Amino acid sequence: MNDKIAVVGDKDSVLAFKAVGIDVYPTETSEAESVVKKLAKDCAVIFVTEEVAVAIPSVIEKYKAKSFPAIIPIPTGVTQSGVGMDGIRRNVEKAIGADILFKD
Repeated sequence: MNDKIAVVGDKDSVLAFKAVGIDVYPTETSEAESVVKKLAKDCAVIFVTEEVAVAIPSVIEKYKAKSFPAIIPIPTGVTQSGVGMDGIRRNVEKAIGADILFKD
């Protein structure tokens, strides 16, 4: 395992990440599971779009129990499933012990 960071999702959503030096893997949701499993061998962090996260929940759950890679769903604006923002909220709450982003 090394310190690579990757992002997996539709081309329009992930291409911008290339500008900041993140490896991008534009893929169809049907191919996402195999792409994420392959990347899990070499990456410390894998960002996935909401659409990918919804398509591969068992893969994401499998890696939650492990230290690496961290698989983080990100919102794309294409859909409004809330998976990406919920993942961000849970990660922030886990890291600092309180929900500072979305207090009700």
